[in-house]
Amino acid sequence: MSLKDLVLCFISMILLVICVLVGV
Repeated sequence: MSLKDLVLCFISMILLVICVLVGV
């Protein structure tokens, strides 16, 4: 796994968390 893939995965998880918090 390259650093780029890790960053993309990290950003995706953050966006998912934000969507969940806003949706609640």
